[in-house]
Amino acid sequence: METAFRRIAVAAKNVDTREHDLVDADDYFQYHGGMVAMVRHLTGTSPEAYVGDSATPDQVRTRTLGEETHRVFRARVVNPRWMAAMRRHGYKGAFEMAATVDYLFGYDATAGVVDDWMYEKLSAEYVFDPENRDFMKTSNPWALRGITERLLEAADRGLWAEPDAETLERLRATYLELEGDLEGDQK
Repeated sequence: METAFRRIAVAAKNVDTREHDLVDADDYFQYHGGMVAMVRHLTGTSPEAYVGDSATPDQVRTRTLGEETHRVFRARVVNPRWMAAMRRHGYKGAFEMAATVDYLFGYDATAGVVDDWMYEKLSAEYVFDPENRDFMKTSNPWALRGITERLLEAADRGLWAEPDAETLERLRATYLELEGDLEGDQK
């Protein structure tokens, strides 16, 4: 297996439906991002990573993994209409928002595809935006704590290479506030 992985120059993932995207489930970063990470581990360099999009068969496209991640991020992850839809789903919607952050983090940890501006935007939209913050605090405070914790972990691990100091301080304060609220609810 290692011999085969050492020969990989291109890691490809094909998408044939709009029903799911790259940060909709952990499967994608586990096997596609995992392949990138394994090749990098074995050879010292990452393979080229591409996503083939055949969801519309007469308009097949090939994008780099970075391009596809940016496209999904803008089209869904920070799309105000998607966030509004998640708010309508209460607890489960907040869970889905937290899961999306987890899957982005996983892809970044394996394939290095999340830029600093994306972490900043996640902080602004998911944690600091009053409407989303109030929604999650009410519907699923564990989701908000999980998002905050994951963003802090991205900074601690160097995935978020140059986070804004004020953003990090606000995330830490939010995490501590949520931790205190959740522990207080346990008593």
